[in-house]
Amino acid sequence: MRDLIVFGEDYGALPTSTQHLINCLAQTRKVLWVNSIGLRQPKFNLRDWQRAANKLLGRSKAQQFNQTPVAAPENLHVVNVMTIPAPRSVITRRIAQHWLTRQLQPVVKALKLHRPILWTSLPTAVDMVNQLGDRGCVYYCGDDFASLAGVDGDTVTQYEAELVNKADLVLTASDALTAKFADANTVTLTHGVDCQHFSSPAKRAPDLPSRGRPIAGFYGSLSQWLDYELLNKTILALPDWDFVFIGAQEITPFPLVQTDNVHLLGPKPHHLLPQYSQHWQVSLLPFVLNQQILSCNPLKLKEYLATGTPVVSTPFPALKPYQQHIHTAANVEQMVACLQSIKNQPTRLPKGLVEQESWQHKAQQVELLLEAL
Repeated sequence: MRDLIVFGEDYGALPTSTQHLINCLAQTRKVLWVNSIGLRQPKFNLRDWQRAANKLLGRSKAQQFNQTPVAAPENLHVVNVMTIPAPRSVITRRIAQHWLTRQLQPVVKALKLHRPILWTSLPTAVDMVNQLGDRGCVYYCGDDFASLAGVDGDTVTQYEAELVNKADLVLTASDALTAKFADANTVTLTHGVDCQHFSSPAKRAPDLPSRGRPIAGFYGSLSQWLDYELLNKTILALPDWDFVFIGAQEITPFPLVQTDNVHLLGPKPHHLLPQYSQHWQVSLLPFVLNQQILSCNPLKLKEYLATGTPVVSTPFPALKPYQQHIHTAANVEQMVACLQSIKNQPTRLPKGLVEQESWQHKAQQVELLLEAL
C-alpha cells in the first residue's frame, strides 16, 4: 500500500472533501498532511496581511481561531509549514519551493514513507511535485479555483495548467471540472457524505430559534456565492418565518437584511450541524449561478439530503441526480411559493437517499485508482 504526501487545507479547521477522503485512506496507509500553503495573494487590507503573516509563521486556521484540534487518524501526521502564499514570480516561486523542501524533507525521511504519492488539493503546490521522493502525483480538484472570490484567476490558472500537465491522475468533483481537464487522465469523483452522522437523531441546538415559526436554514460560508437579493426579498415577504444562517461572514459590509426574523448564529463545529439541520423545516441552497456554482458539488447538498429535511434551492447542475427530491426556485416568487408549500404540507425526504454516497464508498473508488498509478 503506497503512502501519501497531502497538500490540503488546514487540517481540522473545516472538514473539507479532502479531509474526509484522506481520513478514510489513512486507515490503510501512512499520510503526511501539509497544512495549507495558501491559494490567494494577500491584498492591502488587515485581514489578508494577517493571513499572510500566519502562513509565514506556519500557523494553521485552527490555531489562529483557538479551535479545539480535531483528532487525526493514527497514521496521519499533520505539519505546519512556513511559506509564501501563492507566489507569482519565478524567483519567489523558487524561494518558496526551496523553503518548503527544506522543511518537509526531514519529516518525510523520519516517517519512512513507502513509495509516496503526492496528493494536492491546491494548484499552488505544483512546484513541490518530485521534490520529496514522491512517485506519482494526484490533483484533487474540488472547485473551479480560478473563479473563487479574492483569487488571482490568471495566476491560479497558470499553476493549474502546470499541475495538470505533471499529474498522473486528476480527480474532479463535477462533470464540468472533468470537461475542463479533458486532455488529462481525469476521473469524476463527486463528494460523499457521512450518512450516519447526519441521519442519526441529534438533539435540538439551544440557540436555534423556538418562536413557534417555521425555520429556513443555511450553513456554510456567507460569501459572494449567495444570492443576497433573492434572500432579502424572500425574508421580507415572509415575516412569519425565521431565517437562520450559520457560518462566517465573508463580506463587508454584510449585505443580508437585518430584520427580526434573521438569525446570524456564526460558525459552528461540523459535528454540531445536525443539531440545526435536523430541526429546521427547510434547508436552503440560495446560490448565484456563477462559474463557481456551475462547477461546484457542494458538500452540504448531500448532508442536507441525509437529514431528511426538505431542501429548497436555486437551480444548478449538481442538483440533477436528486432533482425529483428538491424544490427549485429561480426567483423570489418561486422561493416564497416553495416555502409556503412546505409549511402547508410538511414532508420528509425518503430515507437512505444518499446511502450509496458515503465517504468510505468514495475512498474505495480512490484506492483502486491509486493502486493503478
